[in-house]
Amino acid sequence: DEALGVIAAPAMAAAFGPGSRAEAAIAGVVGGHVISGQVDRLAVTADEVLIVDYKTNRPPPQAVADVSLAYLRQMALYRAVMQQIHPDRPVRCALVWTVEARLMELPAERLDHALRSLDLPQAGT
Repeated sequence: DEALGVIAAPAMAAAFGPGSRAEAAIAGVVGGHVISGQVDRLAVTADEVLIVDYKTNRPPPQAVADVSLAYLRQMALYRAVMQQIHPDRPVRCALVWTVEARLMELPAERLDHALRSLDLPQAGT
């Protein structure tokens, strides 16, 4: 029931739209470290890139401020990789709390902060 609720949720339309991919492998180098992962949904359109990862926390956080730093760092690293691959498009990230079939978009500022908290060397250093 949870999985069907996620698929049917209107906020998830882009993640399940034409050309989107399930369990998409991504890899790249961020701050001199090899990043390799698998995202639950990846949609690359002419206008943007959308990365979605499912989370099963019970109860899920109700606000972005309450999302685990580990999740924010994970998504920030995936975003950094996709920004290198698609520098001409904004990269949006979201978590889906499956128990509620609720999409929570992660603001770019939060992801930038999470990436900085990893204290990785900047490109060219």
